Amino acid sequence: MKYLSFFALLFHAVSVYAQTNDANQVVKSTADSISNTNKHDDMENRFFTRKQFADGFGKEIVAARQVYERRKKDGIKDYALATYDFDFISDSKNKLDSLRDFLAVNYSYKIKEIKKVNEYWELTGDATEFPVDEDNLRYWVLDLYAKGYEFDCKLDGYGAMADPKNQNFPDLNMTLYDHYFELAMDAYNKKNSGMAVINFSTAIKIKPADPNAWYSRAIAKDELHTWKAARQDYDKAIELAPDFTDAIVNRAANKDEAGEYDEAIKDYDRAIELEPKNAMAYFNRGNSKFNKNDKSGACEDWTKAKDLGAGYAQKRINDNCK
Repeated sequence: MKYLSFFALLFHAVSVYAQTNDANQVVKSTADSISNTNKHDDMENRFFTRKQFADGFGKEIVAARQVYERRKKDGIKDYALATYDFDFISDSKNKLDSLRDFLAVNYSYKIKEIKKVNEYWELTGDATEFPVDEDNLRYWVLDLYAKGYEFDCKLDGYGAMADPKNQNFPDLNMTLYDHYFELAMDAYNKKNSGMAVINFSTAIKIKPADPNAWYSRAIAKDELHTWKAARQDYDKAIELAPDFTDAIVNRAANKDEAGEYDEAIKDYDRAIELEPKNAMAYFNRGNSKFNKNDKSGACEDWTKAKDLGAGYAQKRINDNCK
């Protein structure tokens, strides 16, 4: 089984709460946040601006909840499978071409011909089937919303047919835990954080006592800018595995990004207590101390991180410890 690992303040490294000694571990991912997600940030005259993205983020969550409630009112049960269609708009066919290629290759979505509709270009298609409840629909939508922003396109709508007399559900047999976990990993490695959350959630339904699924789902939620929900998953992973150092470090990074520097430092202290040679914990604790204007403490931690082999700490030392 493969596991995610994520450190929000720096980079990615291998980690897993080891319940077995022969787990295959792999990491392929990029950390995102509303403030730093987007390769088009330097472009002038964006179609879908960063401000519009941030202002619309909460509205997308509300809209997804309304869609879910209508589905529920129609007699559709939670976790019934559905295939949603979707459409994006942009001011450029080239932008939609890039988005189309990404979704077709990485998400396996069926994409229709891009057309000019009034003053905009429009891309429509069909997503892969997934089990729908309020959380799953929310994260599916947020992923598409964020992905559209990345390509300077705007998610303009989505929907699915629903027949209360013909509902199908995923198999939640205990033997399929690894299957859903691997599906989640594959989605995450293809930058499909929405389906990663959905498949990790299915794995959690099957085996809720495994901290790895909670920890991994937290990472995917963090990348979809829902840090409070991610924090709850980190908390659960640590509740199940109190010595899960990487989950503690990730939770600390989550707290730091929320401005909770004292609480972040407490988590880093705990991680260092568990693993005295954890260079990442020292480096990140130095960042939190620096954010608290404790320059001396920060430089001490960065120097310790460097001594433990974290060469990346040198830049922080050069820039701030003269």
